[in-house]
Amino acid sequence: MTPSVYAWNRQRPSTMPYHRYKPAHERVEVPLAERDWPSARITRAPLWVPVDLRDGNQALAEPMDPARKRRMFDLLAGMGFKEIEVGYPSSSRLDFDFVRHLAEPGVVPEDVTVVVFTAARRDLIERTFAAIEGLPRAVVHLYTATAPTWRDVVLGHDRRELRALIMDAAGHIARLADGLDVRFQFSPEVFNLTEPDYVLEVCNDLTALWDAAPDRPVIHNLPATVEVATPNVYADQIEYMHRHLDRRDAVILSVHPHNDRGTGVACAELAVLAGAQRVEGCLFGNGERTGNVDLVTLALNLHSQGVDPMLDLSDIDEIRRVVEHCNRLPVPDRHPYAGDLVYTAFSGTHQDAIGKGLAHHAKRAAELGVPPEQAPWEVPYLPIDPADVGRGYQAVIRVNSQSGKGGIAYLLRTRYGLELPRRLQIDFSSVVQRATDGSGEEITAEQLWELFHATYLAPGESGALAEWSTRETAPGVHEFAGTLRSGRRLRGTGNGPLSALTAALGDDGIDVDILHFAEHALDPGRGSRAIAYVEARVGGVTSWGAAQDTSVLTASAHAVLAAVNRVLAAAPA
Repeated sequence: MTPSVYAWNRQRPSTMPYHRYKPAHERVEVPLAERDWPSARITRAPLWVPVDLRDGNQALAEPMDPARKRRMFDLLAGMGFKEIEVGYPSSSRLDFDFVRHLAEPGVVPEDVTVVVFTAARRDLIERTFAAIEGLPRAVVHLYTATAPTWRDVVLGHDRRELRALIMDAAGHIARLADGLDVRFQFSPEVFNLTEPDYVLEVCNDLTALWDAAPDRPVIHNLPATVEVATPNVYADQIEYMHRHLDRRDAVILSVHPHNDRGTGVACAELAVLAGAQRVEGCLFGNGERTGNVDLVTLALNLHSQGVDPMLDLSDIDEIRRVVEHCNRLPVPDRHPYAGDLVYTAFSGTHQDAIGKGLAHHAKRAAELGVPPEQAPWEVPYLPIDPADVGRGYQAVIRVNSQSGKGGIAYLLRTRYGLELPRRLQIDFSSVVQRATDGSGEEITAEQLWELFHATYLAPGESGALAEWSTRETAPGVHEFAGTLRSGRRLRGTGNGPLSALTAALGDDGIDVDILHFAEHALDPGRGSRAIAYVEARVGGVTSWGAAQDTSVLTASAHAVLAAVNRVLAAAPA
């Protein structure tokens, strides 16, 4: 009986043209008849391989410059990743030069292996090997699309012709790698829409050609390049390959799920249950279309099940800040583990349950004679202890204070036109709390504005620039020159006006890194006032500043100075 015939189901046919699309089982065969993965359990972390610097980077509207790429690489290495895909060196001069930078002595930690990506063309392969010259070790990742639609529409090859092309490219890689510490990886792009027998044939041929051995394994990476089915179908496809690959002990079975159906995390977890040993993805899921699988979520999902994620995620806010800086994309407030709001309850019943749960946790820890951070965790509505990822308890316990930031932001928006960024709302709510804790009295919109002005705007006004200018001296190169009201002169160069200003401050002995920037008009019409908000790390201390002016650039520069002056004013003499 279909749902539509039930009296309680009042849904009716839509006008959507759903008939244009074939279900997955009509597009690709899944020959697996018996399944082991539904009863399997994940007891150890797979090998995590971040592709933020390659797949993630190519999905950015503004790809990373060398400084941001290096900062992302250092973050990944510091978190404990041991294989890092660093680029597609034959695709651009920037990617090639970055791989050459990594070949410099001391840049890549001794226990980290870089992965480079190449299409199945001899000239591109040779360019790739030129890029990795001097690296102590590397993985060369060969890819080509294999699915029927891609073969017919994009490549113009039948199965036999495409197999010959892949084998020729793989043989060329093997010859160029002779005498080098280079391992091999192959990705049949759009694996999940390719005939299983064809993928198996190509992968087994490559295993033999590359003479895979347990001490020199080949990586076969099977991407769900475009999600087209429920995660159980992908698990069946992975288990089929797991069972039938030749020299299984000499093959690392890897997966690379995308998120077109919103089930990338589930696909990866089921694939590991089905035999996958290695997972490629991005820290917070950045990637083409709806993104790559989210490695932070996958790793912390294991953590929440009592399995060591084998990554250091103990300062999730710093990881998020670096990734947001490098990608210039925000991590959503509702990200499962890193979002600004995920450890804050707004519902009164949730607040009550969490408060009681935290009190019970502290009591149980005392009874066990262990610190609270070592006691077993069972607190309602909190899958993990926020302290595990470097979060405090204020947002959880003092929820009313935290939820008050919504009211604060509303008053400033409706009365003064301020659209505060989320993290500035959180920062300012703590300022308001400190100002009102003593009296407990209501704070008015006017008082809020005065407090906001004194906290974030005034520091930039008192130390603002007496005169300054910026100019573009070459494409993408800006020069800043100015004089502070104190008489000190500043001069610096960067890839934008604010970058040039921070460089000038750095030359003056003040290390400044802009983490977040936002601006908007305060009044309608041409020549209206604008306000800028800047979150910056100044000498290792994170600070917000704001400024308003009819010029967005002027407001932006003064907001940077406001953030800087707040830190300098708080520093001991």
